[in-house]
Amino acid sequence: MSLRRKNDFEKLIDNVYQTHCILQENAAKAVNFYLTARNWFIGWHIVEYEQNGRDRAKYGNKLINEMAKSLKSKGLKGYSPMALRTNRIFYRTYPQIQQTLSVELQKTGIDINKLIPFQISQIQQTASVELQEEYPISAEILISRLSFSHFVELLRRKNHLDRLFYEVETIKNNWSVRELERAIDSGLFTRAGLSKDKESVIAKIKNQKPLNIKDIIRDPYFLDFLELDEKTEYSESQLETSILNHLQQFLTELGTGFCFEARQKRITFDNTHYRIDLVFYHRVLKSHILIDLKIGKFTHADAGQMNVYLNYYRENEMTEEDNPPIGIILCGDKNDTLVKYATNMDDHLFVSEYLLKLPEKKVLENFMKRELNQ
Repeated sequence: MSLRRKNDFEKLIDNVYQTHCILQENAAKAVNFYLTARNWFIGWHIVEYEQNGRDRAKYGNKLINEMAKSLKSKGLKGYSPMALRTNRIFYRTYPQIQQTLSVELQKTGIDINKLIPFQISQIQQTASVELQEEYPISAEILISRLSFSHFVELLRRKNHLDRLFYEVETIKNNWSVRELERAIDSGLFTRAGLSKDKESVIAKIKNQKPLNIKDIIRDPYFLDFLELDEKTEYSESQLETSILNHLQQFLTELGTGFCFEARQKRITFDNTHYRIDLVFYHRVLKSHILIDLKIGKFTHADAGQMNVYLNYYRENEMTEEDNPPIGIILCGDKNDTLVKYATNMDDHLFVSEYLLKLPEKKVLENFMKRELNQ
């Protein structure tokens, strides 16, 4: 291949690559816009129902939980009680973006009347427009520059001035969600206010590693919205993946009532995502069995993390027919005394009363040792 043809070929590849990156980025932005719009309108529907629903008294404080159950029964993903509460807070915190969302959706040919079967009251519309005019950042900029994951982080700031600071700095510095999270967690608003060299303090937040478009596309909110499945291989190593594969098969084949339900089950608090390694449902005990795998040494933090999972399942996944969930922590090494003090107070963290139906501790410990030795 001649030098000229080689250069032409490289230019061709570069052109195709640039075309792909630019359009992929714009596709991700478009999805994020629709995701933001969806969650704002869902928040509006919830608040409108709470205020005007004829049968609202029937559900009262249980409204959100009942909504989550009903939406899940329709096969919709990402509508946990926590997610619905976030949507409600999102609407209440950013009412000024209503007009911009409506206009932008209408440009795409979407009939707003199908999203809102009855019109927002004139008083509410007027208030939204007035707030938009008074707000330092236009709704157009907020929506075009911030993803819904950014908004979730910003909702953590209850004070208006505090939140405005992070909005401005995120847009000005083009912060990723993780950079915004780091700024909030480090108290940047307060530190910048107390510092003489504010720009220097703010500049330290910026991560030198550029945000990859794949990080956006893998965002759980994004995946739920598009109803795409997450890959289940989130293990830190091939060893963990191998053990989980064998453990899943081992428990299923025991024939004592284990019914496989989920792998790397995600639960989300704000923008922080946790994953339970394996979830089974035990048809005899009528309980969810949550299993967390730790290749290394057991620590008290492992028990604390499992308790979070158990409490989440009690509140969000249990039905009236279910017994409380059971947690099993499998680890490569443990101090029995530490395990005793870390788990002794919880009757559902791998406890004796269930061992008639569950595999004996020794059976699971031997399984773990055998897997690690292999």
